[in-house]
Amino acid sequence: MNSRVNGGGKGKGRGGAWFDNRAMLSRHADSIAAIATAPGRGAVGIVRVSSPQDLSPLILAVCARPLRPREAHYLPFRDAAGAPIDQGLALHFPAPHSYTGEHVLELQAHGGAVVMQLLLARVIEAGADLGVRLAEPGEFTQRAFLNGKLDLAQAEAVADLIDASTEAAARSASRALGGALSHEVGLLRDQLIQLRMLVEATLDFPEEEIDFLEKADAFGRLDRLTAQLGAVQARTRQGALLRDGLKVVLAGQPNVGKSSLLNALAGAELAIVTPIPGTTRDKVSQTIQIEGVPLHITDTAGLRDDTADEVERIGVSRSWDAIAEADVVLFLHDLGRVGQADYEAEDERIRARLAPVDAGRIVQVFNKTDLGEPPAGEIALSLKTGEGLEALRQRLLATAGWQAVPEGLFIARERHVQALARTAEHLALAREVAAQRDAALDLLAEELRLAHDALGEITGAFSADELLGVIFSSFCIGK
Repeated sequence: MNSRVNGGGKGKGRGGAWFDNRAMLSRHADSIAAIATAPGRGAVGIVRVSSPQDLSPLILAVCARPLRPREAHYLPFRDAAGAPIDQGLALHFPAPHSYTGEHVLELQAHGGAVVMQLLLARVIEAGADLGVRLAEPGEFTQRAFLNGKLDLAQAEAVADLIDASTEAAARSASRALGGALSHEVGLLRDQLIQLRMLVEATLDFPEEEIDFLEKADAFGRLDRLTAQLGAVQARTRQGALLRDGLKVVLAGQPNVGKSSLLNALAGAELAIVTPIPGTTRDKVSQTIQIEGVPLHITDTAGLRDDTADEVERIGVSRSWDAIAEADVVLFLHDLGRVGQADYEAEDERIRARLAPVDAGRIVQVFNKTDLGEPPAGEIALSLKTGEGLEALRQRLLATAGWQAVPEGLFIARERHVQALARTAEHLALAREVAAQRDAALDLLAEELRLAHDALGEITGAFSADELLGVIFSSFCIGK
């Protein structure tokens, strides 16, 4: 196969993942240890060790006996003098049949902070000859990736499963960990490789370029690949929404019902509600979920410029900052004051200042339907009765681009969305080149190569050291 297709020159992990990270490999030869459970007190705590070297000397020093592979042994964990630190379960997973693909030891003891620290210190002491050191954040999962146990998308799903804020997000992260996203990307990659092979094979026979490609239906394959990529993009955007949620800001004049709306959506009295203008002086935030999608809702100080209160002015300034960062702005209006000259003038001033904000991010919401008639087609509420709340919830989901999908949805990250977008851009450019019958096929081959590279970033087929460093540094220590 042409070396341009297979991306030669990079290393390959045990499971087939390509990587180019020589600096990372230098520390990959170390033995590492960490407390794998959350800080604080608990019934059980775990100290985990991973090493490319045989852990038998460490096991004998701490457990005073050999361990049968993949069997739990109840025994005392001993210090350097042979005295017990604690009693618990010890499990040994010889390479390559472990989470990291290396030799792994897990010691399960009582979960007190002091016990965990004593046990960790003992492991590092006993493993001095193996060069055992403290693990860095995410280093166990990083080794699983480097040793081909997980691809990069699956490795990210480990952190997403831990951080999931809703049941839907947790289930979707579990599917991604099981390889759902990787499978979709793999299907696209295989088709793209076949297409690249067809195109690059013609470079050796320039007199028959176009006829050869037409007979092989290369252009039809490109169109079908583009359509399949579009379907994966749609599902990936849904998955990214499940993971990251939506930032929603409640905006409007004082006393239009912002705090009441926050309380109604959250189902709790989070914000103080009074008839006094300017009650809310700083941001109040709460995360809720609608159909499994996290919504990070922020109530803000009422937008007005005529206040003499310095604290309220600071709150108003922070309100505008929150609006600038929001995915969706709910612009609330008070139907009981519609028609009043001063109220209307202030609403117009706010509209003018909101003008630079993407109109698709602004949802007009009319509160207090018992006091007035809302404009046709707009969201109308009565926070006294709850009327209109469900319509608002569905509008928020629609504004976010959420659509009901089958159970097969997988969680995704913005990085995945952007990589697929770059893949689509290069495929579109490839189609433009292919449409020109007299075009140089070198350009078509190059666009397909760039699309292949962008797609490979998702699973780690083509990953820069900097990208891997950012991803794994966000993990907790011990994972």
